[in-house]
This record gives sequence, C-alpha cells and structure tokens, in this order.
Amino acid sequence: MRTSEKKNICNNIAGSSKEIINVLSKIKKVAVSESSVLITGESGTGKELVAKAIHKNSSRNIGPMVIINCGAIPGELLESELFGHEKGAFTGAHKLRIGRFELADKGTIFLDEIGDMSHDLQVKLLRALQERKFERVGGTRTIKVDIRILSATNKDLVSSIKNGKFREDLFYRLNVIPIHIPPLRKRTCDIPILLNCFQKKLMKRTHDYQKKKFSKKAIELLSIYNWPGNIRELENLMERISVLTETDIVKSPDLPKYIREKSQTDILNKKLQKKVLNLPKYSNNNLLDTDSISISALLKNGLGFNDAVEQYQKSLILYALNQTNWIKARAAELLKMNRTTLVEKIRKMKIEQPL
Repeated sequence: MRTSEKKNICNNIAGSSKEIINVLSKIKKVAVSESSVLITGESGTGKELVAKAIHKNSSRNIGPMVIINCGAIPGELLESELFGHEKGAFTGAHKLRIGRFELADKGTIFLDEIGDMSHDLQVKLLRALQERKFERVGGTRTIKVDIRILSATNKDLVSSIKNGKFREDLFYRLNVIPIHIPPLRKRTCDIPILLNCFQKKLMKRTHDYQKKKFSKKAIELLSIYNWPGNIRELENLMERISVLTETDIVKSPDLPKYIREKSQTDILNKKLQKKVLNLPKYSNNNLLDTDSISISALLKNGLGFNDAVEQYQKSLILYALNQTNWIKARAAELLKMNRTTLVEKIRKMKIEQPL
C-alpha cells in the first residue's frame, strides 16, 4: 500500500481523494475538542465510522461510546431508550431501565438518523443537551451526565426546519461542527483502495480467502456506476464477488448485470454527448462548419442512425428515472412527455430498475 493510503485509513475510513482527506482532517481537529458534531451524508457513506473515529481519537476513548438509531425505534419507545424509565412508568414497564444517556456517562453518545425524531421528543432532547441532565420516564429524580454528543442524518435538516419538522434551536445545538461525507460517486478514485480494504477484512474472517485483482475494465465500470448505496453497497458487492468469482482476476463479466448495463449506458451517453457537441453547426439551413469528422466517427463506431437515436433516448429516460427515484410520473414531467408514453418506451426498451 502506498504511503498516502496508509495515512488516510482511520477506523476503516479509507481513501486518498481530496474529499476524504478533508473529512479525515476534520476528524483529527474535532476529536480533541468537546464540541457537538453533526455528521451528514447519504445512507451508506460511513457516518457511523466517522463518529467512531472521533470517539476513538478523543480523550473520552476510555469511556463508553453508546450508539442509538433514532429512526429504527418507534417514537413512543425512543424516549425510554434515550432517558430510561422507572418501574411502573407505563404498561409493560416491569422494572427500572437505564437509558442510553446514562450508559454514555463519561463517554460519547451517537444519535444516528436524528432527523427522524418526533417534534415532541426534540424538545426533551434539547433540554438534555443544554443542561446535561434529565429525568427518566415516570421519574422525578434529576440525573446529571457528562457526555459528548455526536449526531448524524441523511436528511436535509435546513429544509426540515422550514417545513416545521425539525426544531431550529436543536439544529444549532447539534450542528456546532458540521462534517459532510461525500457520496461514493463523488470520490470514485477511492474505489480500488476501498476494495483492497474490504478484502483485508475478508481475509481476517476467512483464512483461506485468496485476494483478487480487478481488471482495468472492471474498475472503469465500477468508477462510472453511480452507487446509490454508497460504501455499504460496494462492500456488499466485494463480498458477493468473493463468493461467486472463482478466478484470481475479477473481470467485467463478473460484475452484476445492473452495474455493467448502467455503466456501459453512461459511457455511451457521454460519448454521444461529446459527439453531439462536435456536430457541424447550422445557420439558416446552411453549414457554417463543413467538417463532418464527428459524424463519420459516430458511424465508424458501429452505431447507425436508428441505433444512435434509440440509445440516446434510453439514456435520457434512465437519467430522468434516476433523478426522480424511478417515479415514472415525475420522470415523465421532467422529460415533457405523457406518463403512458414513457411507460410504453420503458417496456419496449426493456429498462429495468436496479435491485
């Protein structure tokens, strides 16, 4: 591994892109402070890894790091999970329960998917953050804690504030130091490093695992794919390849069909766009530029007129579908066509949504 790669690995956060180096630099700076940190980014980008890295490199690393996913627990139970409850506080509360805030005393609490928390609970959380004290559900005794707050979300909290779904005062309390993690499609140069990192994990888990190399074409296709599931999707892909690919070299046919098709469509789309930009210009039906090299190049590539038009239509439809999360009505609106026309074209072109 190159020296630059060694420097840029922190709790499985790997990469040499300027985007990830910036994230690692912020981790190093904020770790030595006690400030609250709000980590933002799409699902699967590694927000929890960043939180763990901050805790591990802080003076609180001898204390506990308690993680709670606010989006995975029903609202009526989340308050009890956070602050605990007294015996008999509600139906089913057969014994005293210690909440996550108490468990995190002298350490760090990580509130994942904070944007999914109910408005009523946001009020109680704000007080706990401001005063570092709270009461258990059904209790009257005030409990004080010494904790650091880290939180994360894949939502746009500024928009949530405007829509009245998230408290502005709570946002500013959490967002003392913001760290944004870029999606994988914005740092595709890190893919080979990440694949190497994931294979090292596989080698630790499976002693007879033989490390694989990726062909240049396979890396090209992986770098063009848009990775809606981000790092998590790439890691899952690596594990799938480790099981299904028996050869030492991973070639493009070894990649899932949806990645090959999407990447090849994007490659062709870019080529077509480039050629369109280089087409001769017309004015008053007269050629201003008689150079037709781009047209001849297009035909020499094996694409006739009908094929080129169909492929470009398919690229436009795929782009619109991806931009609208495959909601056909919105995609049709973006393309300025009837929904029924779009559905028919999708059927004829055999366009399928990636799994």
